[in-house]
Amino acid sequence: MTGAQIIVLATPVFLALIALEFAVGLARGRNTYRLADTLTSIGLGVMSQVTGVFGRLLRIGLYVLLFEHVALWQLPAHSVWVWLGALLAYDFCYYWHHRAGHRVAVFWAAHVVHHQSEDYNLGTALRQTSSGFLLGWVFYLPMALAGVPPVVFATVALIDLLYQFWVHTQQVGKLGWFDRWFVSPSNHRVHHAVNEHYLDKNYGGILIVWDRLFGSFAEEDDDEPIVYGTRAPLRRWCPLRANLDVYRELWADTGRATRWADRLRIWFMPPGWRPADVAARFPKPAFDIGRVQRFESAVPPRVQLLAAALFLGVLGATSGFLWFAHRLSTPQQAAGAAALVGALWLIGRLLEGGARAQAAEAADDGTGADGTGTTAAAASAAGRASR
Repeated sequence: MTGAQIIVLATPVFLALIALEFAVGLARGRNTYRLADTLTSIGLGVMSQVTGVFGRLLRIGLYVLLFEHVALWQLPAHSVWVWLGALLAYDFCYYWHHRAGHRVAVFWAAHVVHHQSEDYNLGTALRQTSSGFLLGWVFYLPMALAGVPPVVFATVALIDLLYQFWVHTQQVGKLGWFDRWFVSPSNHRVHHAVNEHYLDKNYGGILIVWDRLFGSFAEEDDDEPIVYGTRAPLRRWCPLRANLDVYRELWADTGRATRWADRLRIWFMPPGWRPADVAARFPKPAFDIGRVQRFESAVPPRVQLLAAALFLGVLGATSGFLWFAHRLSTPQQAAGAAALVGALWLIGRLLEGGARAQAAEAADDGTGADGTGTTAAAASAAGRASR
């Protein structure tokens, strides 16, 4: 069974748990869901899996190549200790991959997708990048060199990813001793915050121990309510914009820079860093958490229902595509992926409604579509990630 097929089988479980969390939130008077945001988050997860059909060839292909020709030795795939050690090693590598995703601009350009939601719920967990495969494989090469079999690597990677689903919730409080050792809802809520005290903390995948060891841990403070999202809000429901906007901004600043060294540094400095001359000629307003408002779009109920119905159709079509993708030719895979991504783009357009006109007006006065004026500029001054 392929990894994509496992995701297809897991999807009904994900959706059932999302429905359960939604019901619990309503019962408690603490609903954390909005239709447009939820459809966008799940849609970005769908897009990630669809594009992942091609990305796995790069990630797993390079891993297998190194394992077969460069590995110092080859560990036995039937050993329980190899599996346990591989899971621990993967989680360690993931910590550094995730940390780079917040500390290095080109990695943030991929990872930002996961943080763009201004809500925090199980739907947010499914919000994944479609470009992470381009460079993310670098962090796991030590496992190939150490001789971890590809089947073991692929399996523990899936386990690590699936574990992280349940921690994306506001309905579970602190868990005592568990919070001290493992990534938990409380620990991961901190990770998704834009508050200065919480910014760029808690990178662990399964174990929070890595953060405690390497100085990136912060505990959730009941006296400081968490504000979710990024410091440069997307203000769109479009999956293409979600995946490409930060790359576009980096490319624009690269063209504006006058020194070749700065053109390179833009991609590898912390997110939000800009050369002094570029920041002077193309200033951005500072981030002010007191002015943050969640992005909304005025869309009639009938349009929302249409978008939801189309989305259900896309979910069904995606399940079929992922289940049989390994049997399709490359042109067939490309055609299917293009059709699904196009459908997700159309759903985003429907959900945005009049938001594009609102954003255009806001751009004229230097604020965002919700009037917050929030950008990454404040973070850049201190070399902090523009989360």
